[in-house]
Amino acid sequence: MIAVALIRHAPTAWNAEHRLQGRTDVPLSAEGRSLASSWRLPEPLTGYEAWASPLGRARETASLLGLDPRIDERLIESSWGEWESQMVSELRKRPGFAEVERRGLDLAAPGGESVRQVQARLLAWLGTLTQPALAISHNGVLRAAYSLATGWTMIDDPPERMKAASAHLYAWDGTRLTLDRLNLPLAP
Repeated sequence: MIAVALIRHAPTAWNAEHRLQGRTDVPLSAEGRSLASSWRLPEPLTGYEAWASPLGRARETASLLGLDPRIDERLIESSWGEWESQMVSELRKRPGFAEVERRGLDLAAPGGESVRQVQARLLAWLGTLTQPALAISHNGVLRAAYSLATGWTMIDDPPERMKAASAHLYAWDGTRLTLDRLNLPLAP
């Protein structure tokens, strides 16, 4: 078994506005930089090999945590296609959007990617691991991992909420991801 820890990047201005960022390279906000600067890796994670998404918000979060991560495209946020920069509250006002949200793992914006596609690239990344790994990534990737590990279909709310400023711990056996522990705090 290989231990895997996933951390979501610190906040951006678009996070505060509830905008879908996707692949748009939105930087950390001043608040996000301040928060990430206060974070500390829990002791069990300090020896893990560091990885990050290529987007600036993930790389900067890693840097503020004192990490020099390997960058991997498979850790990039899910593509929201035509919905990038849109506010979720505005999308929910569109006729038929509720039906779109009920697609769960198959939900995909026009020109975007589904959760199943995110899971496929996440599994490909996991398959390369040879030692404990810590990845700074994005909400879409973290939710895809949680779904893989628990069987959550993403149609309803998750069984347990993943909190911000936390590490989420998993075990990878070469074929299957299992949940170890959610919400290990990063703040002192």
